Amino acid sequence: MKAAENNQEKMVIRYAVMCKPIGSRCNLSCTYCYYLSKKNLLGQRADAHISDEVLEEFIRQNIEGQANAEEIVFSWQGGEPTLLGIDFFRKVVELERKYAHPGVRIENDLQSNCILIDEDWAIFLAENNFLVGLSIDGPKRWHDMHRVDRHGRGSFDRVMESVGLLHKHQVKFNALVTVNRDNARDPLGVYRFLRDEVGATVIQFIPIVEPKGFEHKAPDYTSHPFLPTMGTVAAKPGNPDSFVTEWSVDPDDWGDFLCAVFDEWHAHDIGKTWVMHFESAVYAALGMFSPLCSLSPVCGKCLAMEHDGSLYACDHYVYPEFYLGNILDNKIVNHVFSKRQQEFAFSKQKLTWMCDRCSYLKWCYGECCKNRFIKTPQGEAGHNYLCTGFQKFFTHVEHRIYQLAEEIQKTVSGIYFLS
Repeated sequence: MKAAENNQEKMVIRYAVMCKPIGSRCNLSCTYCYYLSKKNLLGQRADAHISDEVLEEFIRQNIEGQANAEEIVFSWQGGEPTLLGIDFFRKVVELERKYAHPGVRIENDLQSNCILIDEDWAIFLAENNFLVGLSIDGPKRWHDMHRVDRHGRGSFDRVMESVGLLHKHQVKFNALVTVNRDNARDPLGVYRFLRDEVGATVIQFIPIVEPKGFEHKAPDYTSHPFLPTMGTVAAKPGNPDSFVTEWSVDPDDWGDFLCAVFDEWHAHDIGKTWVMHFESAVYAALGMFSPLCSLSPVCGKCLAMEHDGSLYACDHYVYPEFYLGNILDNKIVNHVFSKRQQEFAFSKQKLTWMCDRCSYLKWCYGECCKNRFIKTPQGEAGHNYLCTGFQKFFTHVEHRIYQLAEEIQKTVSGIYFLS
């Protein structure tokens, strides 16, 4: 009994919660945004923001729930969280220090369009070691095509001014790039711009995939009577019969995009630039699980919390059907390990016959469940929309990925990140 108690004490609990302290409020009106519609779906007020009570409970519970972890990360997203102002985040830092346990490292990351980043913001972020996720879609041509304000004006020039301030004050930042139907056709232009002009050393590419009606329809389409079949015009963007929005990335373009960027990265940037999908492929070749939840065998340990303390199964599942409860009524850690959330996590293992027998299963695991809305050529529902693109990418890079994995295994120090 004593040994069991000691083991329980040593057990390390890790999870993540994306906090939306301002709900879906934003100072941009991006064409493809999947979150602006939450205002109507969830009945959010125009002045929605997190209360002091919810904020303190969130920080306290998040720290206490992961007390044995060496590091606890707070992720602040939106909408646009910088609309709350610097003083809000000063309060965040104070509360984190108030509840921090000795020996536990507290980190913060802030996903932002960076429109409001000025000298004061940059100084604060640097002094408090915030990691900024910079939302940027490539050169001005592509960025301003979709990332516009409410008057339809592009945001590129304002974002690049902020990039200069991030560099000036040595603020850590990653580039988060949405790959849509348009910029997907210019992979080298996008990548070289991020590398050479933005100076990003960490890049995450996010494929934009949104079925029509996503604003009010939760991503569970297996029972939908009109699911498109892989390879048909309905399973691609850009025509009246498309199941997806016109700005969604074409599956084959997604594959071509990753292939072209990988070739450039492999030739010039190994050890200098960290690209998440490439790192994930190396993990798979080493027999490890991906750092990306979308490419992992199960999901469910990254929840989303709205400004009022409401918890949802995932950032992409903020729909009434996936509401878990409120942190003011039950602790975060209880929701994370609830039966309902476990069922959500392991539902990722429900694969089509075609997916289950794919030679790249352990590289992808059927990708994100929200994108499983097409039928296989055999007519089985629940297949991933991006399948052909991922297969194209994995086939193109497989040999070189295994070479990189072998080089890593030969190092004296063991496994290391390529960056």
